[in-house]
Amino acid sequence: MSFSSDVKQELLGTALNPCCEPLFSAALIMFGREYTGQRLSMLTETPAIADAYVSAVQLLSGKTPSVMQSECGNCKVEVDDAGLIDALTAEIRSLSVYQVRDNDDAGLSPCCISSFVRGAFLVCGTVTDPNKEYHLEFSCSAASRTAVLAHFLARLGVHVKTTKRSGVNILYLKSSEEIEDLLTEMGASEQAMMMMGAKVYKDIRNTVNRRVNFENANIARSMNAATKQFAAIETIMKTGGLESLSPELRECARLRYENIEMTAAEIAKALPDGISVSGVNHRMKRIMRIAEDRAARTGGQADAEE
Repeated sequence: MSFSSDVKQELLGTALNPCCEPLFSAALIMFGREYTGQRLSMLTETPAIADAYVSAVQLLSGKTPSVMQSECGNCKVEVDDAGLIDALTAEIRSLSVYQVRDNDDAGLSPCCISSFVRGAFLVCGTVTDPNKEYHLEFSCSAASRTAVLAHFLARLGVHVKTTKRSGVNILYLKSSEEIEDLLTEMGASEQAMMMMGAKVYKDIRNTVNRRVNFENANIARSMNAATKQFAAIETIMKTGGLESLSPELRECARLRYENIEMTAAEIAKALPDGISVSGVNHRMKRIMRIAEDRAARTGGQADAEE
């Protein structure tokens, strides 16, 4: 199953307070596939969501609509009784759902507001696998209901961004922290923890990758420098030999020539005079300048040392 399906399964398995059931039911109906004065419908691949929708209609109207299942396994609930729909709409309006847009003190408790958002998410919400990206959204057909949901979310401290896609209103979040908070608020605390774990894993993996890339880059730079130093020492050996160098340069050159894989730090430890890494680098630069001078004077051919 997808992460979004896992979230919905957890929401369906999380008990509601009795006071929250009317608002939860109202959200299921309001944000289903279709909600007009002539028709209600809801389509889902999750039978438990279809059952919740049926229970919502039953709770608010006393009527029980039937569930149809397609050949591909999707569950569809339809209500086309205008009288029943009018009764449902009147009951939803009695719950102060629409007043929330204009009055933050509409008498709705925080748990009921969370349950309303939970119901909306079950029928019109999705959330992306956090291992891929952070994105949660609600798809709402009617602008008025979109505004209601945005205000309910704001009451929970969640301020969504809005856009339109194929004429449908989209409320969305891209902040991992806000998505985690909303999942927890709706009742999917286990999946919120899964998301946090995925984020920690991703951060650790990115940190490790950065360190590996850094180390690889350092190794590449070191090998490139060692190769150039090796070539310079060969030039000196052909144009006077290592004996022409001062004792400190001669020993440094010998160690590099015999141990091209050694780092500057390892050469520093191997030298008897306790020189630092910067001291080794300084000596290598002197060796390379000598090699460049000799190569320039001899045209790259071996010549006797001055």
